[in-house]
Amino acid sequence: MDIFLRIFEWFANNILQKPEFFIGIIVFVGYVLLKKPLHECFAGFIKATVGYMILNVGAGGLVTTFRPILAGLNDRFNLDAAVIDPYFGLNAVNAALENLGISLSWTMISLLIGFSLNIVLVLFRKITKLRTLFITGHIMVQQSTTVTWIIFFLFPQYRNLTGGIMVGILVGLYWAVSSNLTVGPTQRLTGNAGFAIGHQQMFAVWLTDKVAGKLGDPEKNLDTIKMPKWLSIFHDNIVATGTLMMLFFGVIMTILGEDYLREINPAFTPTTSFLMYIISQSLFFAVYLAILMQGVRMFVAELTNSFQGISNRILPGSLPAVDCAATYNFAPPNAVLFGFIFGALGQFITIFALIIFKSPVLIITGFVPVFFDNATIAVFANKRGGIRAAMICSFVSGVLQVSISAFAVMFFGLYKYGGWHGNIDFELFWPWAGVIMKYLGVIGFALVCVFFLAIPQLQYRFSKNKSAYNEGLE
Repeated sequence: MDIFLRIFEWFANNILQKPEFFIGIIVFVGYVLLKKPLHECFAGFIKATVGYMILNVGAGGLVTTFRPILAGLNDRFNLDAAVIDPYFGLNAVNAALENLGISLSWTMISLLIGFSLNIVLVLFRKITKLRTLFITGHIMVQQSTTVTWIIFFLFPQYRNLTGGIMVGILVGLYWAVSSNLTVGPTQRLTGNAGFAIGHQQMFAVWLTDKVAGKLGDPEKNLDTIKMPKWLSIFHDNIVATGTLMMLFFGVIMTILGEDYLREINPAFTPTTSFLMYIISQSLFFAVYLAILMQGVRMFVAELTNSFQGISNRILPGSLPAVDCAATYNFAPPNAVLFGFIFGALGQFITIFALIIFKSPVLIITGFVPVFFDNATIAVFANKRGGIRAAMICSFVSGVLQVSISAFAVMFFGLYKYGGWHGNIDFELFWPWAGVIMKYLGVIGFALVCVFFLAIPQLQYRFSKNKSAYNEGLE
């Protein structure tokens, strides 16, 4: 017995508390199960482990650059600020968990539980009416991380295996159910291309598909208008992030003032001009975010391959739920930029409203929600309701992203760490699920699970063509 305890203690200290190695082992085991050659299994382990280490480097850079500026806002104006972006949210949650002394490996354990549950739910699709397997790996990491914090924050008594299982159940249900909601809209958009959406705006896609047709005329769509070519620069993540950060943090640093920034940052040397300091510090956000995203891409590519191969063996005939960008080729080229512009407009107006009405927290626009959420919403809205629907739906999405994030970042205590997930599904669903669980406890958790399980049953019951539904065509 002592030998087993020592082995477990070593595993807990050296693997479970080192998420980079835990992820590497998951990938290695997945490749072994797929009967990959041993050298490919080893290569997958190395790439996944190093990728997570790179993520840590980017996250550390964001903290050292970002936190003093936010601390300055709180120090001078008693104002907290948070960037609404899944990568900033990921960084904030990791910092919050570490502050509580909780291993980040719980996120990966919960991810495994959730993915396994998704497989089981689709395996028994005749009963569950669920047909989609969520395989967008980097999104799974972001969402399981945020939900880990939600559960561990709301249920401090379950900051252990019980809490990890609760997180796994919630994310597994969310991935299976919400991606299943997008089957009909995606098949209509793509002409039955055989995939669903597995991203951050699945409830929003379903809702957009339902309301867009009532807001406009699909015949008057985005094919009929042209967008300025210069806006195409914002297709580039680095350009968009760097521009947004210069805009927002430039204003914030100007408000804080040169004297204050020199006082809190020894790196702001006397020979450096204030203007150049603002530009360089703002662009460092884009630098560290690029590093962080590179790390995510590295380990997620391996994680996705191991998961996807296993799912193909176990669940032939199911629909893969993939990145929302897969739908962009089925829409007018200007739909993506159209959604970005009107979503950003909605965000900026709402941010100004927060300032005018003296919100205790300042929300800062992040690239991923303002671009990918609103671009995707515009693509689906344009299909059902043309230009007018794309404009209204994207704008409303921007408003909700900021206004509800301001509530969520305070409600879940993440304003202290400067970030929130920010994507539209984390406004449309998760804050309200959090409220239910906070005030009803375990009963609230059970109600959220029942809510998830009821959705596909209602979908199937009200389906006009049940055979098409079963074949993944509706």
